[in-house]
Amino acid sequence: MPPTPRGGATVLVATRLDDASADEVITELNRRRVPVARVDPGDFPERVAMNAEFGSDGLAGTLSTPSRRLDLGRVRSVYWRRPRPYSAPECAAGQDARWAVAQARYGLGGVLAALPAARYVNHPWRNRDAEYKPAQLATAAACGLNVPPTLITNDPLRARAFACEYHPVLYKPLRESEYHDAAGRALAVWVADAPAEAIGDGVAATAHLFQRRVDKIADVRLTAVGDRLFAVRIDGSPGVDWRRHYENLTYTLIDTPGAVTTGVRAYLDTFGLAFGAFDFGLDAHGRFWFYECNPNGQWAFFPAPITRLLTYALADHLQYQGQERS
Repeated sequence: MPPTPRGGATVLVATRLDDASADEVITELNRRRVPVARVDPGDFPERVAMNAEFGSDGLAGTLSTPSRRLDLGRVRSVYWRRPRPYSAPECAAGQDARWAVAQARYGLGGVLAALPAARYVNHPWRNRDAEYKPAQLATAAACGLNVPPTLITNDPLRARAFACEYHPVLYKPLRESEYHDAAGRALAVWVADAPAEAIGDGVAATAHLFQRRVDKIADVRLTAVGDRLFAVRIDGSPGVDWRRHYENLTYTLIDTPGAVTTGVRAYLDTFGLAFGAFDFGLDAHGRFWFYECNPNGQWAFFPAPITRLLTYALADHLQYQGQERS
């Protein structure tokens, strides 16, 4: 097995096989002849082998896949995209499997989060911290971004009162989690209108997020890569959740208002992020209303000219700059 080329330190891309955004960046890094290795931590231990040694000189060792051997001390940056969950050997089951998964998460996961010379986009622990919507909303407000009135509750009476007070109100899932019907088909829980009369007692079963619906004229996806901000106006959505209507949408690069630029950069600094995909609603007065920030959001769905801009920015950041987040 040949080692990773040593003409320069390697960019490690941690992701699953089917990741269009990662594909764009890997292709660009290859075009630039930057050494790059793609590893899915979910392939451990079946297809990934780790040898990590620690001592007074720090961390050294290798990470091996069927086609590549990576020098852990020669990783210049890590693009932490969307790896599959840590797994157990096929021969393990029950408690043994759960134990093996935990050891993989804290063993391999711990090594990948401690690479001594690497810059992370983003560090996996920073991604984890930034995924909680209550923290997102509180941080956005503290950073001067406009936040619509929002309620997180398991109290049906309070939810209905909030819906009456701030009508119209939306329901939003607090996290995009796997959900399947009785036949095992994957389902999506979308953002949806939540009139008071539709809010039932089932709210008591768990946490629910309700938010005043922004009187918007368009949506904005603002993608931040380091200090570079790419705001894209999204028009054409006939519903409240533009992700359900890709075939109707148009995308236009627009300038980012100064106050939004300041708020977004403060937000990234607060969470220690080098990358963020921010969603805003744009009202008729030109105000950006913060919905959420996905620290690992998708971006390759944009038209080719916009996708190329984001690809070049990420490749630049991984190749030259980076920002150590640990």
